[in-house]
Amino acid sequence: MKQVQTLSDVVSVARELRFPNQAFINGRFTPAASGNTLETTNPATGEVLAHIAACNGHDVNTAVQGARSAFESGSWSQLHPGERKAVLLKLADLLENEVTQLAVMESLDSGKPVSECLAVDVPETIHVIRWHAEAIDKLYDQTAPAGSGAMAMIVREPIGVVGCVLPWNFPLLMLAWKIGPALAAGCSVIVKPAEQTSLTALRVAELAHEAGIPAGVLNIVTGTGKDVGEPIGLHADIDMVSFTGSTATGRRFLHYSAESNLKKIVLECGGKNPAVVFDDADDLASVAANVLSGAFWNMGENCSATSRLLVHENVKDKLLALIAEQIGDWRMGNPLDPENRLGTMITAEHFCKVSDYLKTARKEGLRIIQGGFTDRGIYVQPTIVDGVTPKSALFREEIFGPVLCVTTFKTEAEAIALANDTDYGLAASVYTGKLSRAIRVSRAIRAGTVTVNCFGEGDATTPFGGYKQSGFGGRDKSVYALDQYTELKTIWIDVPAE
Repeated sequence: MKQVQTLSDVVSVARELRFPNQAFINGRFTPAASGNTLETTNPATGEVLAHIAACNGHDVNTAVQGARSAFESGSWSQLHPGERKAVLLKLADLLENEVTQLAVMESLDSGKPVSECLAVDVPETIHVIRWHAEAIDKLYDQTAPAGSGAMAMIVREPIGVVGCVLPWNFPLLMLAWKIGPALAAGCSVIVKPAEQTSLTALRVAELAHEAGIPAGVLNIVTGTGKDVGEPIGLHADIDMVSFTGSTATGRRFLHYSAESNLKKIVLECGGKNPAVVFDDADDLASVAANVLSGAFWNMGENCSATSRLLVHENVKDKLLALIAEQIGDWRMGNPLDPENRLGTMITAEHFCKVSDYLKTARKEGLRIIQGGFTDRGIYVQPTIVDGVTPKSALFREEIFGPVLCVTTFKTEAEAIALANDTDYGLAASVYTGKLSRAIRVSRAIRAGTVTVNCFGEGDATTPFGGYKQSGFGGRDKSVYALDQYTELKTIWIDVPAE
Protein backbone atom coordinates (compact mmCIF):
# COMPACT_ATOMS: atom_id res chain seq x y z
CA MET A 1 0.00 0.00 0.00
CA LYS A 2 1.52 3.29 -1.12
CA GLN A 3 1.52 5.90 1.64
CA VAL A 4 0.40 9.45 0.86
CA GLN A 5 0.87 12.44 3.15
CA THR A 6 0.91 15.47 0.86
CA LEU A 7 -0.98 16.80 -2.13
CA SER A 8 2.05 15.94 -4.28
CA ASP A 9 1.89 12.31 -3.10
CA VAL A 10 -1.81 12.06 -3.97
CA VAL A 11 -1.36 13.66 -7.38
CA SER A 12 1.40 11.14 -8.10
CA VAL A 13 -0.97 8.27 -7.31
CA ALA A 14 -3.75 9.86 -9.37
CA ARG A 15 -1.52 10.04 -12.44
CA GLU A 16 -0.91 6.29 -12.27
CA LEU A 17 -4.56 5.27 -11.95
CA ARG A 18 -6.31 3.23 -14.62
CA PHE A 19 -10.00 4.04 -14.73
CA PRO A 20 -12.33 1.14 -15.60
CA ASN A 21 -14.95 2.29 -18.08
CA GLN A 22 -17.05 -0.73 -19.06
CA ALA A 23 -19.83 -2.57 -17.31
CA PHE A 24 -18.90 -5.80 -15.53
CA ILE A 25 -21.36 -8.51 -16.58
CA ASN A 26 -21.01 -12.30 -16.36
CA GLY A 27 -17.42 -12.16 -15.20
CA ARG A 28 -15.99 -9.75 -17.74
CA PHE A 29 -15.89 -6.11 -18.71
CA THR A 30 -18.18 -5.30 -21.59
CA PRO A 31 -19.38 -2.14 -23.35
CA ALA A 32 -23.05 -1.20 -23.30
CA ALA A 33 -24.99 -3.10 -25.95
CA SER A 34 -25.94 0.24 -27.49
CA GLY A 35 -22.35 1.40 -27.61
CA ASN A 36 -23.37 4.54 -25.71
CA THR A 37 -21.26 6.09 -22.97
CA LEU A 38 -21.65 8.80 -20.34
CA GLU A 39 -19.01 11.09 -18.91
CA THR A 40 -17.80 10.76 -15.36
CA THR A 41 -16.03 13.89 -14.19
CA ASN A 42 -13.95 15.18 -11.32
CA PRO A 43 -16.35 17.56 -9.50
CA ALA A 44 -13.47 19.69 -8.25
CA THR A 45 -12.09 20.48 -11.71
CA GLY A 46 -14.70 19.46 -14.26
CA GLU A 47 -12.10 17.19 -15.89
CA VAL A 48 -13.52 14.14 -17.66
CA LEU A 49 -12.07 11.08 -15.96
CA ALA A 50 -13.62 8.42 -18.18
CA HIS A 51 -16.47 7.63 -20.55
CA ILE A 52 -18.48 4.94 -18.77
CA ALA A 53 -20.70 2.39 -20.49
CA ALA A 54 -24.23 3.81 -20.61
CA CYS A 55 -26.21 0.61 -20.20
CA ASN A 56 -29.94 0.10 -20.66
CA GLY A 57 -32.61 -2.56 -20.21
CA HIS A 58 -30.91 -4.90 -22.66
CA ASP A 59 -27.75 -4.94 -20.53
CA VAL A 60 -29.80 -5.35 -17.35
CA ASN A 61 -31.53 -8.36 -18.89
CA THR A 62 -28.18 -9.90 -19.88
CA ALA A 63 -26.91 -9.42 -16.34
CA VAL A 64 -30.08 -10.92 -14.83
CA GLN A 65 -29.87 -13.96 -17.09
CA GLY A 66 -26.27 -14.53 -16.06
CA ALA A 67 -27.06 -13.96 -12.39
CA ARG A 68 -30.00 -16.37 -12.49
CA SER A 69 -27.94 -19.01 -14.27
CA ALA A 70 -25.16 -18.66 -11.70
CA PHE A 71 -27.64 -18.85 -8.84
CA GLU A 72 -29.41 -21.94 -10.15
CA SER A 73 -26.12 -23.69 -10.92
CA GLY A 74 -25.14 -23.41 -7.28
CA SER A 75 -21.63 -22.24 -8.14
CA TRP A 76 -21.96 -19.69 -5.34
CA SER A 77 -25.36 -20.19 -3.71
CA GLN A 78 -24.64 -23.83 -2.83
CA LEU A 79 -20.94 -23.42 -2.15
CA HIS A 80 -19.88 -24.54 1.32
CA PRO A 81 -20.12 -21.58 3.73
CA GLY A 82 -16.43 -21.93 4.54
CA GLU A 83 -15.54 -21.65 0.86
CA ARG A 84 -17.65 -18.51 0.38
CA LYS A 85 -15.98 -17.11 3.47
CA ALA A 86 -12.50 -17.78 2.04
CA VAL A 87 -13.34 -16.01 -1.22
CA LEU A 88 -14.70 -12.91 0.50
CA LEU A 89 -11.69 -12.78 2.81
CA LYS A 90 -9.44 -12.91 -0.24
CA LEU A 91 -11.41 -10.04 -1.74
CA ALA A 92 -10.82 -8.04 1.45
CA ASP A 93 -7.09 -8.77 1.19
CA LEU A 94 -7.01 -7.62 -2.44
CA LEU A 95 -8.83 -4.43 -1.48
CA GLU A 96 -6.35 -3.83 1.32
CA ASN A 97 -3.52 -3.99 -1.19
CA GLU A 98 -5.10 -1.04 -3.02
CA VAL A 99 -6.28 1.20 -0.18
CA THR A 100 -4.48 4.27 -1.47
CA GLN A 101 -5.45 3.79 -5.12
CA LEU A 102 -9.11 3.21 -4.21
CA ALA A 103 -9.15 6.25 -1.91
CA VAL A 104 -7.69 8.53 -4.58
CA MET A 105 -10.08 7.15 -7.23
CA GLU A 106 -13.02 7.71 -4.89
CA SER A 107 -11.92 11.27 -4.18
CA LEU A 108 -11.44 12.09 -7.85
CA ASP A 109 -14.83 10.66 -8.79
CA SER A 110 -16.93 12.11 -5.97
CA GLY A 111 -15.24 15.27 -4.67
CA LYS A 112 -14.85 13.66 -1.24
CA PRO A 113 -11.72 14.63 0.72
CA VAL A 114 -9.04 12.01 0.16
CA SER A 115 -8.29 12.16 3.88
CA GLU A 116 -11.79 10.85 4.65
CA CYS A 117 -11.51 8.17 1.97
CA LEU A 118 -8.21 7.00 3.46
CA ALA A 119 -9.35 7.15 7.08
CA VAL A 120 -12.95 5.96 6.82
CA ASP A 121 -14.43 4.93 3.48
CA VAL A 122 -11.90 2.41 2.21
CA PRO A 123 -10.93 0.85 5.58
CA GLU A 124 -14.60 0.52 6.55
CA THR A 125 -15.40 -1.02 3.17
CA ILE A 126 -12.77 -3.68 3.79
CA HIS A 127 -13.93 -4.19 7.38
CA VAL A 128 -17.55 -4.71 6.31
CA ILE A 129 -16.57 -7.29 3.68
CA ARG A 130 -14.44 -9.13 6.25
CA TRP A 131 -17.14 -8.94 8.92
CA HIS A 132 -19.77 -10.54 6.69
CA ALA A 133 -17.27 -13.12 5.46
CA GLU A 134 -16.56 -14.15 9.03
CA ALA A 135 -20.30 -14.29 9.81
CA ILE A 136 -21.02 -16.83 7.06
CA ASP A 137 -20.12 -19.97 9.01
CA LYS A 138 -21.26 -18.68 12.39
CA LEU A 139 -24.98 -18.25 11.75
CA TYR A 140 -27.12 -21.21 12.77
CA ASP A 141 -30.56 -22.32 11.68
CA GLN A 142 -33.14 -23.20 14.34
CA THR A 143 -35.61 -25.81 15.43
CA ALA A 144 -39.04 -24.95 16.80
CA PRO A 145 -40.49 -26.52 19.97
CA ALA A 146 -42.80 -28.89 18.10
CA GLY A 147 -42.90 -31.59 20.76
CA SER A 148 -41.83 -35.22 20.46
CA GLY A 149 -44.21 -35.97 17.58
CA ALA A 150 -42.46 -33.79 15.01
CA MET A 151 -39.23 -32.11 14.03
CA ALA A 152 -39.70 -28.46 12.94
CA MET A 153 -36.67 -26.88 11.31
CA ILE A 154 -36.43 -23.17 10.44
CA VAL A 155 -33.78 -22.62 7.80
CA ARG A 156 -32.52 -19.64 5.84
CA GLU A 157 -32.03 -19.79 2.10
CA PRO A 158 -30.61 -17.12 -0.22
CA ILE A 159 -33.41 -15.09 -1.76
CA GLY A 160 -31.99 -15.42 -5.28
CA VAL A 161 -31.10 -12.60 -7.68
CA VAL A 162 -30.71 -9.25 -5.95
CA GLY A 163 -30.60 -5.71 -7.34
CA CYS A 164 -28.58 -3.18 -5.34
CA VAL A 165 -29.04 0.46 -6.27
CA LEU A 166 -26.45 2.78 -4.75
CA PRO A 167 -26.21 6.50 -3.95
CA TRP A 168 -23.35 8.78 -4.98
CA ASN A 169 -22.34 10.03 -1.55
CA PHE A 170 -20.57 6.90 -0.25
CA PRO A 171 -19.89 4.82 -3.38
CA LEU A 172 -17.52 2.25 -1.87
CA LEU A 173 -19.03 1.97 1.58
CA MET A 174 -22.61 1.58 0.35
CA LEU A 175 -21.38 -1.04 -2.11
CA ALA A 176 -19.91 -3.00 0.80
CA TRP A 177 -23.04 -2.57 2.93
CA LYS A 178 -25.05 -4.22 0.14
CA ILE A 179 -22.79 -6.86 -1.40
CA GLY A 180 -21.24 -7.96 1.90
CA PRO A 181 -24.40 -9.60 3.30
CA ALA A 182 -25.88 -10.41 -0.13
CA LEU A 183 -22.85 -12.42 -1.20
CA ALA A 184 -22.47 -13.91 2.28
CA ALA A 185 -26.06 -15.18 2.01
CA GLY A 186 -25.31 -16.85 -1.34
CA CYS A 187 -27.22 -14.49 -3.62
CA SER A 188 -26.31 -13.37 -7.12
CA VAL A 189 -26.08 -9.58 -7.28
CA ILE A 190 -26.62 -6.86 -9.87
CA VAL A 191 -25.31 -3.50 -8.72
CA LYS A 192 -26.30 -0.19 -10.23
CA PRO A 193 -23.83 2.40 -8.94
CA ALA A 194 -24.77 6.06 -9.15
CA GLU A 195 -23.93 7.31 -12.64
CA GLN A 196 -21.82 10.08 -11.06
CA THR A 197 -19.62 7.65 -9.11
CA SER A 198 -19.15 4.29 -10.82
CA LEU A 199 -15.37 3.90 -10.93
CA THR A 200 -14.59 2.19 -7.63
CA ALA A 201 -17.51 -0.25 -7.93
CA LEU A 202 -16.09 -1.44 -11.25
CA ARG A 203 -12.65 -1.92 -9.72
CA VAL A 204 -14.13 -3.88 -6.80
CA ALA A 205 -15.93 -6.18 -9.24
CA GLU A 206 -12.67 -6.84 -11.04
CA LEU A 207 -10.96 -7.72 -7.75
CA ALA A 208 -13.93 -9.88 -6.69
CA HIS A 209 -13.55 -11.92 -9.87
CA GLU A 210 -9.83 -12.27 -9.13
CA ALA A 211 -10.69 -13.41 -5.60
CA GLY A 212 -12.78 -16.27 -6.99
CA ILE A 213 -16.37 -15.06 -7.12
CA PRO A 214 -17.86 -16.98 -10.07
CA ALA A 215 -18.98 -15.32 -13.28
CA GLY A 216 -22.53 -13.96 -13.04
CA VAL A 217 -22.55 -13.71 -9.25
CA LEU A 218 -21.47 -10.05 -9.04
CA ASN A 219 -22.41 -7.70 -11.88
CA ILE A 220 -21.96 -3.94 -12.12
CA VAL A 221 -24.34 -2.36 -14.62
CA THR A 222 -23.53 1.31 -15.14
CA GLY A 223 -25.92 3.95 -16.43
CA THR A 224 -28.69 6.33 -15.44
CA GLY A 225 -31.62 5.71 -13.15
CA LYS A 226 -34.06 5.75 -16.04
CA ASP A 227 -32.04 3.37 -18.22
CA VAL A 228 -30.74 0.94 -15.56
CA GLY A 229 -32.45 1.57 -12.21
CA GLU A 230 -35.97 1.38 -13.62
CA PRO A 231 -35.35 -1.88 -15.57
CA ILE A 232 -33.91 -3.40 -12.39
CA GLY A 233 -37.02 -2.36 -10.47
CA LEU A 234 -39.36 -3.74 -13.13
CA HIS A 235 -37.49 -6.95 -13.97
CA ALA A 236 -39.62 -10.02 -13.27
CA ASP A 237 -36.63 -12.26 -12.56
CA ILE A 238 -35.08 -10.10 -9.84
CA ASP A 239 -36.23 -11.31 -6.43
CA MET A 240 -35.50 -8.22 -4.34
CA VAL A 241 -34.01 -4.75 -4.56
CA SER A 242 -32.07 -2.99 -1.83
CA PHE A 243 -32.04 0.76 -2.47
CA THR A 244 -30.25 3.64 -0.77
CA GLY A 245 -31.02 7.14 -1.99
CA SER A 246 -33.71 9.80 -2.02
CA THR A 247 -37.19 9.19 -0.66
CA ALA A 248 -38.69 10.23 -4.01
CA THR A 249 -36.73 7.55 -5.86
CA GLY A 250 -37.54 5.01 -3.16
CA ARG A 251 -41.23 5.54 -3.86
CA ARG A 252 -40.61 4.68 -7.50
CA PHE A 253 -39.18 1.29 -6.53
CA LEU A 254 -42.36 0.47 -4.64
CA HIS A 255 -44.32 1.23 -7.82
CA TYR A 256 -41.91 -0.89 -9.88
CA SER A 257 -42.45 -3.82 -7.53
CA ALA A 258 -46.23 -3.47 -7.69
CA GLU A 259 -46.12 -3.27 -11.49
CA SER A 260 -43.92 -6.35 -11.90
CA ASN A 261 -43.44 -9.40 -9.71
CA LEU A 262 -44.01 -7.95 -6.21
CA LYS A 263 -40.29 -8.26 -5.55
CA LYS A 264 -39.17 -7.46 -2.03
CA ILE A 265 -38.06 -3.83 -1.66
CA VAL A 266 -35.74 -2.56 1.06
CA LEU A 267 -35.43 1.22 1.30
CA GLU A 268 -32.90 3.40 3.11
CA CYS A 269 -33.87 6.95 2.22
CA GLY A 270 -33.49 10.47 3.52
CA GLY A 271 -33.08 12.00 6.93
CA LYS A 272 -33.50 15.33 8.72
CA ASN A 273 -31.71 14.38 11.86
CA PRO A 274 -31.57 16.29 15.16
CA ALA A 275 -28.65 16.88 17.51
CA VAL A 276 -30.34 17.63 20.85
CA VAL A 277 -28.14 19.50 23.36
CA PHE A 278 -29.44 19.91 26.91
CA ASP A 279 -28.17 22.49 29.38
CA ASP A 280 -26.73 19.73 31.59
CA ALA A 281 -24.41 18.45 28.84
CA ASP A 282 -20.87 17.81 29.99
CA ASP A 283 -17.89 19.38 28.18
CA LEU A 284 -19.52 21.71 25.66
CA ALA A 285 -16.27 21.87 23.71
CA SER A 286 -16.61 18.17 22.98
CA VAL A 287 -20.28 18.67 22.13
CA ALA A 288 -19.29 21.41 19.65
CA ALA A 289 -16.78 19.09 17.97
CA ASN A 290 -19.38 16.34 17.61
CA VAL A 291 -22.04 18.73 16.33
CA LEU A 292 -19.63 19.98 13.65
CA SER A 293 -18.80 16.40 12.63
CA GLY A 294 -22.47 15.53 12.47
CA ALA A 295 -23.26 18.49 10.24
CA PHE A 296 -20.20 18.74 8.00
CA TRP A 297 -18.71 15.27 7.63
CA ASN A 298 -18.73 14.31 3.94
CA MET A 299 -19.77 17.92 3.13
CA GLY A 300 -23.12 17.23 4.76
CA GLU A 301 -23.91 14.91 1.83
CA ASN A 302 -24.94 12.27 4.30
CA CYS A 303 -28.41 10.92 5.05
CA SER A 304 -27.52 10.56 8.75
CA ALA A 305 -26.09 14.10 9.07
CA THR A 306 -27.37 15.79 12.23
CA SER A 307 -28.21 18.97 10.37
CA ARG A 308 -30.74 20.26 12.95
CA LEU A 309 -29.10 21.59 16.12
CA LEU A 310 -31.77 21.69 18.83
CA VAL A 311 -30.12 23.44 21.78
CA HIS A 312 -31.41 24.51 25.18
CA GLU A 313 -31.73 28.29 25.29
CA ASN A 314 -29.51 28.49 28.40
CA VAL A 315 -26.43 27.09 26.60
CA LYS A 316 -27.04 28.21 23.03
CA ASP A 317 -24.72 31.23 23.05
CA LYS A 318 -21.87 29.38 24.74
CA LEU A 319 -22.19 26.41 22.40
CA LEU A 320 -22.29 28.59 19.28
CA ALA A 321 -19.20 30.46 20.49
CA LEU A 322 -17.33 27.15 20.85
CA ILE A 323 -18.55 26.06 17.42
CA ALA A 324 -17.25 29.35 15.98
CA GLU A 325 -13.84 28.65 17.54
CA GLN A 326 -13.67 25.13 16.07
CA ILE A 327 -15.21 25.64 12.64
CA GLY A 328 -11.84 26.77 11.31
CA ASP A 329 -10.66 23.17 11.69
CA TRP A 330 -13.02 22.30 8.83
CA ARG A 331 -10.75 23.43 6.07
CA MET A 332 -12.35 23.45 2.63
CA GLY A 333 -10.51 23.04 -0.67
CA ASN A 334 -9.01 20.63 -3.18
CA PRO A 335 -10.30 17.15 -2.23
CA LEU A 336 -6.92 15.64 -3.15
CA ASP A 337 -5.12 17.69 -0.49
CA PRO A 338 -4.92 15.55 2.67
CA GLU A 339 -5.07 18.74 4.76
CA ASN A 340 -8.65 19.48 3.68
CA ARG A 341 -11.74 18.14 5.43
CA LEU A 342 -14.36 19.50 3.03
CA GLY A 343 -14.40 18.92 -0.70
CA THR A 344 -16.89 19.88 -3.40
CA MET A 345 -20.54 19.24 -3.95
CA ILE A 346 -21.06 16.26 -6.25
CA THR A 347 -22.38 18.23 -9.26
CA ALA A 348 -23.15 21.79 -10.29
CA GLU A 349 -26.85 20.88 -10.14
CA HIS A 350 -26.55 19.78 -6.53
CA PHE A 351 -24.49 22.88 -5.70
CA CYS A 352 -27.37 25.00 -6.99
CA LYS A 353 -29.86 23.05 -4.87
CA VAL A 354 -27.84 23.64 -1.68
CA SER A 355 -27.27 27.28 -2.61
CA ASP A 356 -31.01 27.76 -3.09
CA TYR A 357 -31.55 26.84 0.57
CA LEU A 358 -29.21 29.65 1.59
CA LYS A 359 -31.26 32.01 -0.57
CA THR A 360 -34.38 30.69 1.16
CA ALA A 361 -32.78 31.38 4.54
CA ARG A 362 -32.28 35.01 3.59
CA LYS A 363 -35.83 35.30 2.24
CA GLU A 364 -37.16 33.90 5.52
CA GLY A 365 -35.12 36.43 7.49
CA LEU A 366 -32.90 33.79 9.10
CA ARG A 367 -29.40 34.70 10.26
CA ILE A 368 -26.41 33.09 8.54
CA ILE A 369 -23.78 33.33 11.27
CA GLN A 370 -21.06 31.26 9.61
CA GLY A 371 -20.20 30.42 6.01
CA GLY A 372 -22.46 30.85 3.02
CA PHE A 373 -21.78 31.12 -0.68
CA THR A 374 -18.37 30.89 -2.29
CA ASP A 375 -17.10 31.94 -5.69
CA ARG A 376 -14.90 28.87 -5.96
CA GLY A 377 -16.44 26.35 -8.32
CA ILE A 378 -19.04 24.14 -6.66
CA TYR A 379 -17.76 24.43 -3.09
CA VAL A 380 -20.09 25.40 -0.24
CA GLN A 381 -18.57 26.74 2.97
CA PRO A 382 -19.54 25.09 6.26
CA THR A 383 -22.61 27.16 7.08
CA ILE A 384 -24.59 27.81 10.26
CA VAL A 385 -28.09 29.32 10.13
CA ASP A 386 -29.62 30.61 13.36
CA GLY A 387 -33.25 31.20 14.28
CA VAL A 388 -34.67 28.30 12.26
CA THR A 389 -38.26 27.47 13.22
CA PRO A 390 -40.33 24.37 12.42
CA LYS A 391 -42.13 26.35 9.72
CA SER A 392 -38.92 26.89 7.75
CA ALA A 393 -37.99 24.78 4.73
CA LEU A 394 -34.52 24.51 6.29
CA PHE A 395 -36.03 22.73 9.31
CA ARG A 396 -38.20 20.36 7.29
CA GLU A 397 -36.33 19.50 4.09
CA GLU A 398 -33.15 17.50 3.59
CA ILE A 399 -30.53 19.96 2.30
CA PHE A 400 -27.75 17.39 1.78
CA GLY A 401 -25.02 19.97 2.11
CA PRO A 402 -22.84 21.51 4.84
CA VAL A 403 -25.62 23.56 6.45
CA LEU A 404 -26.38 23.40 10.18
CA CYS A 405 -29.76 24.82 11.28
CA VAL A 406 -30.09 26.09 14.86
CA THR A 407 -33.34 25.96 16.88
CA THR A 408 -33.74 26.53 20.61
CA PHE A 409 -35.98 24.82 23.19
CA LYS A 410 -36.92 25.32 26.85
CA THR A 411 -38.01 21.89 28.13
CA GLU A 412 -37.27 18.24 27.57
CA ALA A 413 -40.76 17.67 26.23
CA GLU A 414 -40.32 20.50 23.73
CA ALA A 415 -36.95 19.06 22.65
CA ILE A 416 -38.50 15.65 21.98
CA ALA A 417 -41.40 17.19 20.09
CA LEU A 418 -39.01 19.20 17.88
CA ALA A 419 -36.81 16.16 17.28
CA ASN A 420 -39.82 14.14 16.13
CA ASP A 421 -41.35 16.97 14.09
CA THR A 422 -40.15 15.55 10.78
CA ASP A 423 -41.28 13.12 8.10
CA TYR A 424 -38.01 11.25 8.60
CA GLY A 425 -36.58 9.06 11.34
CA LEU A 426 -33.10 7.91 10.43
CA ALA A 427 -30.73 9.14 13.14
CA ALA A 428 -30.35 11.50 16.10
CA SER A 429 -27.81 12.52 18.72
CA VAL A 430 -28.51 13.39 22.37
CA TYR A 431 -26.08 15.37 24.54
CA THR A 432 -26.72 15.33 28.28
CA GLY A 433 -24.88 14.70 31.55
CA LYS A 434 -27.77 12.70 33.00
CA LEU A 435 -27.95 8.98 32.24
CA SER A 436 -31.69 8.82 32.96
CA ARG A 437 -32.37 11.67 30.53
CA ALA A 438 -30.14 10.07 27.89
CA ILE A 439 -32.14 6.83 28.07
CA ARG A 440 -35.51 8.56 28.29
CA VAL A 441 -34.93 10.88 25.33
CA SER A 442 -33.22 8.22 23.21
CA ARG A 443 -36.27 6.00 23.60
CA ALA A 444 -38.67 8.86 22.86
CA ILE A 445 -37.01 9.94 19.61
CA ARG A 446 -38.38 7.99 16.66
CA ALA A 447 -35.20 7.18 14.77
CA GLY A 448 -33.32 4.04 13.79
CA THR A 449 -30.03 5.10 15.39
CA VAL A 450 -29.61 7.41 18.40
CA THR A 451 -26.14 8.24 19.67
CA VAL A 452 -25.49 9.67 23.12
CA ASN A 453 -22.82 12.33 23.65
CA CYS A 454 -21.29 11.54 20.27
CA PHE A 455 -22.07 11.48 16.56
CA GLY A 456 -21.93 8.30 14.49
CA GLU A 457 -23.74 5.37 12.96
CA GLY A 458 -22.46 2.57 15.19
CA ASP A 459 -20.22 0.04 13.52
CA ALA A 460 -20.47 -3.12 11.40
CA THR A 461 -22.13 -4.97 14.28
CA THR A 462 -25.09 -2.57 14.59
CA PRO A 463 -28.10 -2.34 12.22
CA PHE A 464 -28.64 0.85 10.26
CA GLY A 465 -31.95 2.08 8.87
CA GLY A 466 -34.81 4.34 9.74
CA TYR A 467 -38.38 4.99 10.78
CA LYS A 468 -41.13 6.74 8.81
CA GLN A 469 -40.06 8.06 5.39
CA SER A 470 -36.42 7.21 6.03
CA GLY A 471 -37.18 3.72 4.80
CA PHE A 472 -38.31 0.24 5.74
CA GLY A 473 -38.09 -3.42 4.82
CA GLY A 474 -34.73 -4.21 6.34
CA ARG A 475 -31.50 -2.90 7.78
CA ASP A 476 -27.98 -2.46 6.48
CA LYS A 477 -25.03 -3.73 8.56
CA SER A 478 -24.94 -6.36 11.32
CA VAL A 479 -26.44 -9.86 11.19
CA TYR A 480 -29.84 -8.24 10.64
CA ALA A 481 -28.69 -7.24 7.14
CA LEU A 482 -28.86 -10.91 6.16
CA ASP A 483 -32.61 -10.91 6.77
CA GLN A 484 -33.30 -8.97 3.58
CA TYR A 485 -31.19 -11.30 1.42
CA THR A 486 -32.65 -14.56 2.72
CA GLU A 487 -35.98 -16.36 2.87
CA LEU A 488 -37.16 -18.28 5.92
CA LYS A 489 -38.35 -21.82 5.26
CA THR A 490 -40.08 -24.17 7.67
CA ILE A 491 -39.38 -27.88 7.21
CA TRP A 492 -41.85 -29.96 9.24
CA ILE A 493 -41.21 -33.66 9.73
CA ASP A 494 -43.68 -35.90 11.54
CA VAL A 495 -42.04 -38.31 13.94
CA PRO A 496 -44.74 -40.93 14.63
CA ALA A 497 -44.48 -43.05 17.71
CA GLU A 498 -43.51 -46.69 17.09
